[in-house]
Amino acid sequence: MRGIKKISWVLGLGALLAGGAWANEAPIKPKVVLISMFAPEAQHWIERLELKREIRVPGLAAEYPSIRCNDRDVCLLTTGMGQTNAAASTLALALSPKFDLRKSYFLIAGIAGISPHHGTIGTAAWAHYLVEFGTQWELDSRDAPKDWPTGYLGINTKGPNEKPPLDYKTEVFELNPKLQAKAFALSQRVTLSESPQSAAWRLKYPKAPANQPPVVTRCDTLAGNTWFSGTRLS
Repeated sequence: MRGIKKISWVLGLGALLAGGAWANEAPIKPKVVLISMFAPEAQHWIERLELKREIRVPGLAAEYPSIRCNDRDVCLLTTGMGQTNAAASTLALALSPKFDLRKSYFLIAGIAGISPHHGTIGTAAWAHYLVEFGTQWELDSRDAPKDWPTGYLGINTKGPNEKPPLDYKTEVFELNPKLQAKAFALSQRVTLSESPQSAAWRLKYPKAPANQPPVVTRCDTLAGNTWFSGTRLS
């Protein structure tokens, strides 16, 4: 316990010193803060938006210790993989005296999967509802009733088709519907580029929309630390 207290005190002192060192400089006021999860996602933004300025912020993931910005008031946070890193890194940025985020827009942009019944490779989707996939019960699929599609079910429910009560208060979030509608209206007719490899791969699907070129669409999305695939889980 003494060791834990000492570490906490040292971390707190480090944060105070970092804040004091920045006290004489005006905080950065980004118009837009982009949030990505890992390096390949971030690299597209870094290169195309020329995010050359690096601002180190205590508390960010060790692999991505800096916020990157350009001279057009656009900044990028790379959180690190997993919900723990995402939560800690976002909190570190929010508490940093180096930034004033009160008038910033946030764009969380990451890779995701989509059912071939609803989209294809390279589809870009604006999310409306965000559902927490990790907060649920899981019964070994080998022990689940035969008429259940999977072993997953909502907490405090009796089957996978029953809507769970929102006991945790973090199971689902609604993003700003007016902002989403505006973003979709501005981007829905954009022609998305795709690589020759991606174009060739989508042709392996037998029907639309999976074998068609990617488009901008709208969706709801699941968030979790588990990568899942297959018809049953999807």
